[in-house]
Amino acid sequence: MNASWTRLLKSAYRKEPFTSFVVTVGVVDAAIGSVGASGSLLAFGLGTAGVAIALRLWLSYRSGAEAPAPAPELYLPPHSSRPQLPVLNNVSKKNPPY
Repeated sequence: MNASWTRLLKSAYRKEPFTSFVVTVGVVDAAIGSVGASGSLLAFGLGTAGVAIALRLWLSYRSGAEAPAPAPELYLPPHSSRPQLPVLNNVSKKNPPY
């Protein structure tokens, strides 16, 4: 379980470093606020993490809906205009097959 969390966090930080940083700051603020019995810091931390996650989801949803995937550009024709090469045998003159 520990390795899967590590792998998940590493991939999240590689893909979205700014959003991951803001979420981490919010979660740490919420943890400090809950341990220190500070309701305002807890609310601020949860709000910060929630807004960062909501903003990232909204941006990813909006960017995915606008632009469809572009068609691939082909540089070579689908079929060759030259004839196919003959199949070569692996037979040498010194060692004929028996």
